Amino acid sequence: METKEQAKLIAKALDDKKGLDIKIIKISDVSVLADYMVIATGTSSTHVKALADEVEYQLDEAGFSVSHIEGHRGNGWILLDYIDIIVHIFDDDSREYYDLERLWEDGTVIEFDDMD
Repeated sequence: METKEQAKLIAKALDDKKGLDIKIIKISDVSVLADYMVIATGTSSTHVKALADEVEYQLDEAGFSVSHIEGHRGNGWILLDYIDIIVHIFDDDSREYYDLERLWEDGTVIEFDDMD
């Protein structure tokens, strides 16, 4: 599975669990950190955890294990590091505070429905 398809799988997992404002940002042209960043918002700390759990489950099923997890599962932010893809799941306040879309504005935002 290509990295682009993996990012789409992550976005779909987030969408399936009712993640909000899902963004895929291609950052490979502006950073060596990763190829893609996927950002989503959950409605509560419980929802943020459920979104992260769903991404982990779906990617494990596809044969991809998370390399590293940051953030606290009771908090408003979780980061899942899949080496070539970094997934950020926030509650509303944390997403506004960190404003990753602004920090990575030189990347290319990709609508996950348009990734085919």
